[in-house]
Amino acid sequence: QVQLVESGGGLVQSGGSLRLSCAASGRTVSVYAMGWFRQAPGKEREFVAAIKWSGGSVDYADSVKGRFTISRDNAKNTVYLQMNSLKPEDTAVYYCATRTYSGNYYREYEYAYWGQGTQVTVSS
Repeated sequence: QVQLVESGGGLVQSGGSLRLSCAASGRTVSVYAMGWFRQAPGKEREFVAAIKWSGGSVDYADSVKGRFTISRDNAKNTVYLQMNSLKPEDTAVYYCATRTYSGNYYREYEYAYWGQGTQVTVSS
């Protein structure tokens, strides 16, 4: 199994920045990629970004391209999500997740393990 712990959420004004972290432990050798998803109140969980563990190729949802950056530190088994130019519509609980194969990064059900989530609130 893989355990994931997110941190870095909080309250920020519109236009501000936050950096989320997700620390992985356990059977991390099985991780092919890690992703970030978010769920706003009353909405379904949606894909935000993903990064391949080996090689570092990335993918982003159109809604965050140019504003968010996903990165990883293999030595620390940690993935980051730098969020800049935040908007009120970015308000959500953010989750990190791991997957053991390539597939389609946007598909929530292809991720094997999930963190508990961290709240991001952007005020207008």
